[in-house]
Amino acid sequence: METSKDSRNDQTSSSNMNLDLYLQALNSASSGIIITDNTQPDNPIIYCNKAFQTITGYKNNEIIGHNCRFLQSQDRMQPERLELKEAIKNGKECKVEIRNYRKNGKLFWNELFISPVINDKGVVTHFIGVQNDITDRKKAEHELREEKTSVERKIQERTKELLGNEIFLSSIIQTVRESLLVLDANYTVISANSHFLNTFKVTSEDTVGTLLFELGNNQWDIEPLKELLLKILPTSNPVIDFEVEHDFPHIGKKIMLLNAYRVEFEGQYKDRILIAIEDITEKREIDRRKDDFLSIASHELKTPLTTIKGLVQLLQRMPPEGATQKYLSTVDKVGTYVDRLNNLITELLDTSKIQSGNIELHNEPFDINKTIKDTVENLSLATPAYQITLSGHANGMILGDELQISQVMNNLISNAIKYSPGSDKIEIYLSKVGDFVKISVTDHGMGISPQDQAKIFERFFRARDIQKKFPGLGIGLYISHEIIANHKGTLWVESEIGRGSTFSFTLPIMNDDDNRK
Repeated sequence: METSKDSRNDQTSSSNMNLDLYLQALNSASSGIIITDNTQPDNPIIYCNKAFQTITGYKNNEIIGHNCRFLQSQDRMQPERLELKEAIKNGKECKVEIRNYRKNGKLFWNELFISPVINDKGVVTHFIGVQNDITDRKKAEHELREEKTSVERKIQERTKELLGNEIFLSSIIQTVRESLLVLDANYTVISANSHFLNTFKVTSEDTVGTLLFELGNNQWDIEPLKELLLKILPTSNPVIDFEVEHDFPHIGKKIMLLNAYRVEFEGQYKDRILIAIEDITEKREIDRRKDDFLSIASHELKTPLTTIKGLVQLLQRMPPEGATQKYLSTVDKVGTYVDRLNNLITELLDTSKIQSGNIELHNEPFDINKTIKDTVENLSLATPAYQITLSGHANGMILGDELQISQVMNNLISNAIKYSPGSDKIEIYLSKVGDFVKISVTDHGMGISPQDQAKIFERFFRARDIQKKFPGLGIGLYISHEIIANHKGTLWVESEIGRGSTFSFTLPIMNDDDNRK
């Protein structure tokens, strides 16, 4: 018997070694590789290798749980999408060349090959996708076609003509209402517009021809800025909305957003560096004052509201002798509106805490299945007119703030009810995807336009048509998004106008390291 046990242990150890070897091999591949679970709704991604993350620009926790189509963003009319859909439906192999978009929005061409994984019962359980970035090849093919028609030659001639007109470029720089600098390859200032000179209280004579980091009394010798220009920009990647905070002599503290580009054209302007500097100091101060006002106002409103709520509850428990039914129903309505106002003030307080970084996480291990089930049951009792169904299961403990996760679920389900006036069905699905749990809330209501989907998680954002029909402040989804982000998960939406919406979020499952903490 002992020999048999040792044999099983050896087999298990060998299997684990083989699995580690396979994962190492996948992560060493230069091609992007994903695995999707065909047994789950919407065929979510449950594994991706490092090359896939590098090609797309997304992190692992931003990929797991999504359907592959999220890479096409709003570019949904590609016929290749139908080819892939049919192949997955029929459990067949498929190879397509399709337009995808990186996390930063940049287009890249993807040569995608998918292959089904079939178990011993003949059922397709998974799909393996292998992708290669063929953008350069597509670009070369495009340039060849352009060259044959001589269009490329004419465009190049026009471009050289414009680039050679230094007066034209200078006039553009001077008229932009933003600080602009032009540097050469050695970071010496070639040109500075009037807005830069006026904002930072310097003269053209002291600026042009001087190394950027030596301007004035070395006031631009800012470590984050040097790292940006010396390490990031030489890789030919543009720097977008890089925030720098610095205390300048004579003008005080400035908070700036920097955008930097390296010009790689041939000729006179080769290797020029363009830097746009937006001074957001005043905007941040206004935002801070607004947040302070929200925080103070919310706290000040809480105190009298608590007193009012107590008095209303007293009237409900001890109605005057001979009170009419109309009196009792009026008191109940007052209580309902007081509770609604209390919830709005609580959301404002949560928003203020998030903005100031003071939101607290009480992290404890909890069973996500139980939390979701309890939340759904409570909402079902509170809204008996709606059919709220829960399906799926995910074994695993979550390390986080259980009350905050329940708050997110309450908000998503309440929104699903609120924005589905013509439907009484809400579907919730719980599943395990890789090292994460995924929770999806689906309604069959009005849906959200692509333009609004891009802003739906911003603070105080509300779509115009929704503002007219439904009351609210537009902060529930913002709070939910920040809570999930603080738990190292992601929250996203998929929707079509008139066909409803699905809000999904992922949470990392506890591992041994979390237990030791």
